[in-house]
Amino acid sequence: MLKKYLVRTYGCQMNEHDSERLAGLLEADGYEATDELDDADVVVLNTCCIRENADNKLYGALGNLKVRKEENPDLQIVVGGCLAQKDRDIIQQRAGHVDVVFGTHNVHRATELMAEARVNGPVTEIWEETVLEEAQAFPSALPVRRETDYAAWVTIQIGCDNSCAFCIVPSVRGKEISRPMEDIETEVQRLAADGVTEVTLLGQNVNSYGRDLAIAARQAGDDVRLRPMFAELLGRVAAVDGIRRVRYTSPHPKDMTPDVFEVMEHAGPVVPHLHFPLQSGSDRILSAMHRGYTGQRYLEKLAVARASIADLAVTTDIIVGFPGETDEDFERTLEVAAAAEFDSAFTFVFSPRGGTEAAEMVDQFCDPDMVKDRYARLRVVTERSALAKHQARVGRVEEVVVEGPSKKDPSVLTGRTGQNKLIHFASDPLRPGTYGLARVTEAHTQYLMGELVEVTDKPTYRTRIPVSAG
Repeated sequence: MLKKYLVRTYGCQMNEHDSERLAGLLEADGYEATDELDDADVVVLNTCCIRENADNKLYGALGNLKVRKEENPDLQIVVGGCLAQKDRDIIQQRAGHVDVVFGTHNVHRATELMAEARVNGPVTEIWEETVLEEAQAFPSALPVRRETDYAAWVTIQIGCDNSCAFCIVPSVRGKEISRPMEDIETEVQRLAADGVTEVTLLGQNVNSYGRDLAIAARQAGDDVRLRPMFAELLGRVAAVDGIRRVRYTSPHPKDMTPDVFEVMEHAGPVVPHLHFPLQSGSDRILSAMHRGYTGQRYLEKLAVARASIADLAVTTDIIVGFPGETDEDFERTLEVAAAAEFDSAFTFVFSPRGGTEAAEMVDQFCDPDMVKDRYARLRVVTERSALAKHQARVGRVEEVVVEGPSKKDPSVLTGRTGQNKLIHFASDPLRPGTYGLARVTEAHTQYLMGELVEVTDKPTYRTRIPVSAG
């Protein structure tokens, strides 16, 4: 009988993709997936240290697993990801029943460490940085068990060279390292051959992709211009036969260049959706955050994007209550958010992350009740523009890709438009990955309602592919 594994993921898309790779490694090692804790022979917690209360979530989960471990001493408990990179030995000090702890730079070692722990007892292995000589350093070089048959994450870059005061990613993910363009293109071609029609290019700062490759080439004596190569990469991925949609996340406003907008407009598969993190509208707070742009400069770049790309949807991230934020600073955020007319906004209350510059600004922390009020006021502004954007789409016919039954109402299907908007519509069952046309009939803040007009293309994948060489 095959042993079974359960992977639980916390955090961003990078973590979700890492979890797919961990699942692929486990299946290549002879395990099969389960959703039931009681059936699992190994439980992997892939952690995040960016989101609020990440520590409490991890140690709460480990506390619950301690009971399961006492009932089944053969159960292996594995902790990886960003919080593991940060906390290191602390994890096994606080939870002695954990068998393996690994970080963000050695995901490919997970099953080897599990085997070592079975023989020698608990093991913690944290690498300080990615070893470039390791071909498996990039998540996409590992086996994969994709969660979705028709769509796939593709890692183009790991690490981050920015120094945002609120962000711990550079500490736990390391410096920016770009993956060779040919390797990315080859992976996308293989995915397309497997029936994947949509890819999302992943990086901490995708539009700085290739800058390190150019520097390395110059140091090697090549006469190349020091520049990001993201626009070129985006175009090459979009040209892969069989790929119908190309997305990317996340760019940084300070590094966004017009050539990316040009590719988005003219390369058909690149969808008209831009996630463009604002974080704050106040120049003073943006400077304290080390974001590298002003509120006005952000709006100017956004205007260029909208002038360049037809029917562009724009989403963003905004932090409320960054240390030292005054009423005037917050009013400026409201003004910029209103002027930007976002399609959607992910709004967050500032929460200090140990190891970041902002966490040390204790004497400037904002009053929680005041922050709560500001957060509610910001939501009014962002949700007003989101609803207006959605209302403007009523009556339009949109191309959608079917994701599956709605979680709230399984009798209704959920699809996603090129602009990354959810749309729910009644239909006979359709396989995920089916393309069709849907007419928008109702607008809501977070989603659309519609009716299916016709099916335009059926998915080509045969069955779930449990393990694939990236």
